[in-house]
Amino acid sequence: MRAETQGDIEAIQKSLALLAQRLDWETAPHRLEEFNALIEQPDLWNDPAKAQKLMRERQALIDAVNGYKLIDQGLKDNIELIELGEMEGEDSIIAEAETALKALVEVASQKELEALLNGEADANDTFLEINAGAGGTESQDWAEMLARMFTRWAERRGFNVEMLSEEAGQEAGIKSVAYKISGHNAYGWLKTESGVHRLVRISPFGSGDKRQTSFASVWVYPVVDDNIDIEIMDKDIRIDTYRSSGAGGQHVNKTDSAVRITHFPSGIVVTSSMKSQHQNREIAMNALKARLFQIELDKRSAAINEAHDAKGDAGWGNQIRSYVLQPYQMVKDLRTNFETSDTQGVLDGDLDGFMAATLAMNMAGKSRADA
Repeated sequence: MRAETQGDIEAIQKSLALLAQRLDWETAPHRLEEFNALIEQPDLWNDPAKAQKLMRERQALIDAVNGYKLIDQGLKDNIELIELGEMEGEDSIIAEAETALKALVEVASQKELEALLNGEADANDTFLEINAGAGGTESQDWAEMLARMFTRWAERRGFNVEMLSEEAGQEAGIKSVAYKISGHNAYGWLKTESGVHRLVRISPFGSGDKRQTSFASVWVYPVVDDNIDIEIMDKDIRIDTYRSSGAGGQHVNKTDSAVRITHFPSGIVVTSSMKSQHQNREIAMNALKARLFQIELDKRSAAINEAHDAKGDAGWGNQIRSYVLQPYQMVKDLRTNFETSDTQGVLDGDLDGFMAATLAMNMAGKSRADA
């Protein structure tokens, strides 16, 4: 057997070992039995949100188990084919099996990466906020480009994207926008994107050919479910209603339907302006709970806490990624050094490589801390 092929086999075996560890393979059948028993309860759908969460968790476990079995069986089958080809001198059989093993390395690597999403809230839906930095029209246009990038990424994965609020820019773009993105592991993936994103390009709004640097901040918070208890005292908040200036139609602009909630102890302000006043109040309160829960998550991780404390303004000192369109084409993550020259692909939502690199870096840091 060729050394390269042996290396592929060892890589797959390593991925399987890590998957089994993170899946807690020995207890998986028992956990699946528990899920099956729960979904057979006659009162399951009395609480639709809880039932849907249970169904998602059950399906995630089934997918993880089936994924492991598929990789394991694929490895065994192709090793047997190579051994058969060597015995019978059939080079075509060997070549076919080696090609299949290379593809299996990629599948195993992807499944291993997905297994990193095992944090307390990783499986949850998420809130995504984008705010233009200083720089007027340039930064507001950049914020809109980021909004398009993230919604395209979410749509590629089949996630549901719901706009919660939007404040339009004065001439172009947006000052801010907030989304709720729903799908399995939505928060786990998108949490890697929190921070300041920097754009360098020739301005489409200026008359000269000078390069322009723009900033926008992206902040991600998990949607809090019933398993997470966040207490908010009435005395700690102020709820204001006002007329929306963003998208939402004539009715929104003519009535005080938008809601703003200010949380005094933390200084957090959340808004919702896309629904009725009653719905906006509920959405804003859920967003506030998500922000407060994120603070608690930050406190548990020194690395995340460091990023949270350094949040500051959308400017030079808080960048996580640079998008350079002029004088060359490059998107580079400043945390992991992962980079690509396919800037258009990234702006069209191809973010998986950046997310994977950050998740792997965070897991490596956690492993060193636990050692």
